[in-house]
Amino acid sequence: MQPPRNWMIHFLMTLAMLLIAAKASAADRPNILLIVSDDQGYNDLGLLGNGILTPTLDRLAKEGTRLTNFYVAWPACTPSRASLLTGRYPQRNGIYDMIRNEAPDYGHRYTPEEYPVTFERIGGMDEREAIIPAVLKPAGYKSGIYGKWDLGALRRMLPTSRGFDDFYGFVNTGIDYFTHERYGVPCMVRNLEPTEEDKGTYCTYLFQREALRFLDEHAGKEPFFLYVPFNAPHNSSSLDPTIRSSVQAPDRFKAMYPPVEAETRVTDRYRYGAPATVATPQARRRDYRAAVTCMDAAIGEMLKTLEAKQILDDTIVVFFSDNGGSGGADNSPLRGHKGQTWEGGIRVPCIVRWPAGKIQAGQVNDEFLTSLELLPSFAAAASVEPPAGVVLDGFDWWPTLRGESASPRKELFWKRRDQIGARVSQWKWVQMGEQGGLFDLDRDLAEKQDLSESHPEVLAMVKERYAHWLREMEAAEPRGPFRDF
Repeated sequence: MQPPRNWMIHFLMTLAMLLIAAKASAADRPNILLIVSDDQGYNDLGLLGNGILTPTLDRLAKEGTRLTNFYVAWPACTPSRASLLTGRYPQRNGIYDMIRNEAPDYGHRYTPEEYPVTFERIGGMDEREAIIPAVLKPAGYKSGIYGKWDLGALRRMLPTSRGFDDFYGFVNTGIDYFTHERYGVPCMVRNLEPTEEDKGTYCTYLFQREALRFLDEHAGKEPFFLYVPFNAPHNSSSLDPTIRSSVQAPDRFKAMYPPVEAETRVTDRYRYGAPATVATPQARRRDYRAAVTCMDAAIGEMLKTLEAKQILDDTIVVFFSDNGGSGGADNSPLRGHKGQTWEGGIRVPCIVRWPAGKIQAGQVNDEFLTSLELLPSFAAAASVEPPAGVVLDGFDWWPTLRGESASPRKELFWKRRDQIGARVSQWKWVQMGEQGGLFDLDRDLAEKQDLSESHPEVLAMVKERYAHWLREMEAAEPRGPFRDF
């Protein structure tokens, strides 16, 4: 017996509505691929013409929007990473200095009894802080992180205790690319367990392998947040001066660059153990570039996988460096480098690709934007609410990236111990020990002309805005590990 015709029509209409709703739901939950390099210079993109080979990053810029006025919240690793994941200033989320041991700076290798009670082992991000994967989880996102964590090594502080579903990587600020040790201490972890299963394999290859495995398991089946924080091109963390003075890279990527006359030199001035054999500046520059090119190839494999699954255009791809470049990096035309509040320590390369989100291809955007914008922007793209009762220091950047409105950001402040940076509109005040001054970034991006004497009223205004920010940070609900409460 045939069902009534109106029943069949109703069934088909209901099915169509469900399919439309499912499609709309998927559109409201774009995939997210966040890629962060480590210590990459502002000018270290092949498309900028300095000779470095980055075909994948060049492709991202051609198919997306390159940000030229993009900042991170601190000029070095740990606080920068905490801020990009929380959307909060380092002084607000509690990670306003490095989680690292300083004894290896003087050649000390920790014993198995010493290391477990050092700050590098027991320090970590306050457990009350909400990070991106936890914010996206209610919308059904699967999340993975493969690479550098740097926000705590104890189990309760590891990524899978903070909202990530899967983790493989190292927990400290830097490692030897092959042994996966930090100054002799094994640092690789899978989820909650230490592992040396892949010792001897170049770690960029490992992070590529894990990211591709994650995509094979989840891409096209459910929305995902994939965070790949490479350690390339960070210097190698080894007590051997020859290794430590450069960046490890596979030979096949070194061979892509012109040979150098001398690989090493002997110096009588070294932080410990002089005389020491160290890499020549030319070798260090080549090794740095080779590490970047190897990382670029790994990113290319991720894009190929997303293309094969026909979801690349529906995936938000964001790339930037965690702070300014050092070692063999090229930060031109900026002044300074990693660890400093000059532009070269805090303004970094950034690229965003998302055709389905109407991010235009081949555009260069000079709006004032920062890594603090990531969490609120990802939440907006996924149609989820940001964490309740939490003060965020960023905003939804999509209208600005689409060219619909100017960036609402007018200020940003940095404090690294006694090093200060404050930007208000185009004005930048820097205090770097005995150096510093007031600079007009619209006319003097290289921070060469100090305008303190010619514009005292502007300097006073910027200093007052900085003082206001300090008071706000001091009044914020305290977070560990550094704050006394």
